[in-house]
Amino acid sequence: MLTREENDLLTSVTKDAPMAQLMRQHWTPVCLIEEVAEADGKPLKVEVLGNSYVAFRDTKGRLGMLDELCPHRKASLVFGRNEDCGLRCLYHGWKMDVDGNVVAMSSEPEGSPLMSKVKARAYPVKEWGGFVWAWLGEPDDVPAFDPPAFAPREDTPIAILKIRIPANWAQIHEGQIDSAHSSSLHSSDMKPARVEGAAADEKAWYRPSTDKSPKMQTQTTSYGFHYAAIRKPIKNAATHNYLRITEFVAPYYSLIPPNNNYNVASVIVPINDTETAFHFIAWGDRHTPTTEEWRRFNHAVPGEDLDEKWRSKRTLDNNFLQDRQAMKDGNFTGVPGIPNQDIIMWVSMGPRVERSTDILGASDLAIVEFRRLMVDAARKVAEGGTAIGTGSERVRQASIASHEGVYAKTVDWRTLVGSE
Repeated sequence: MLTREENDLLTSVTKDAPMAQLMRQHWTPVCLIEEVAEADGKPLKVEVLGNSYVAFRDTKGRLGMLDELCPHRKASLVFGRNEDCGLRCLYHGWKMDVDGNVVAMSSEPEGSPLMSKVKARAYPVKEWGGFVWAWLGEPDDVPAFDPPAFAPREDTPIAILKIRIPANWAQIHEGQIDSAHSSSLHSSDMKPARVEGAAADEKAWYRPSTDKSPKMQTQTTSYGFHYAAIRKPIKNAATHNYLRITEFVAPYYSLIPPNNNYNVASVIVPINDTETAFHFIAWGDRHTPTTEEWRRFNHAVPGEDLDEKWRSKRTLDNNFLQDRQAMKDGNFTGVPGIPNQDIIMWVSMGPRVERSTDILGASDLAIVEFRRLMVDAARKVAEGGTAIGTGSERVRQASIASHEGVYAKTVDWRTLVGSE
């Protein structure tokens, strides 16, 4: 368990909180490219780390992101006119381009010197791996963009679902790095089978193990940590282990062990202290599902399972539309879709878990490591240090990979992964 002071360090992600400062030292995935795909399209309100921005694609297809409020009288630019290579505020007609330059002031006299003196803050952006990434840190200290491990190439096949969740970022991350829960919570979708390694089809995922109580081991890295969940396999249990090795890449994502068709990752970005943008990703090669297939497989289809703001239609108020008859008929949770099952757990904890009272067991070793690592990292930033995974600690993220498979017990899982 954590003290209340440690829990606050872990979960506070707005304003000048140390964790917010830490995150702003990384390129941040702020929205999906599909949300701002149209030139001169509807401006997008972007909410991240307690702040609000506006993203838009101009007439020439260039992408820009500014502070949400117009520098003039602070009206929202989200409602502005996106036209003629700029975003025009409805209030007085001030217009900004993607670089923040004020290119029109309808309310001011022609030739007014004010235009050359005013500039909206524009944030550096990069489109990569289905996301728009923004640099929210110091404007004079922008590092080169490093492609994430789940999109090592610009053309990496990728499918992303997005859900806006009313819960703090940390409890969602803890769920994603927790291998033990999958044998219970997801048992109707992650099925034991006599397969050689993890497999997947359009109906379910399959694993070569019935073991619900894995042995956990962790190893700290410069970018976060990796850990192994060690289970007894269905075949050759006396001589072999089934290994599932997960990578946590601070502060935004985890690489979940792959299956025979594609790799899996989760990207978790705080909106504020009690809301989070959760992204569940399939990626890899030609066997990667399309975005539409991926969202349907996970029952996270916009317009059907989600509203226009990416919020799930399954909520606490409607008991997550849980089907108790399906549970009696053999479905473990009564809720379809792996992310939807997780969301019940995350949201039912409350918007911000008080970790000073929870009770951890042997299967929670990765949770203990996550909390220790990130609390220590936040303290370091609060004391003026650099953020985890930056500066001299930075490694090429494309070199990081999760892993799974059945191996002889003589094999040390640490030899299967890097240890930067």
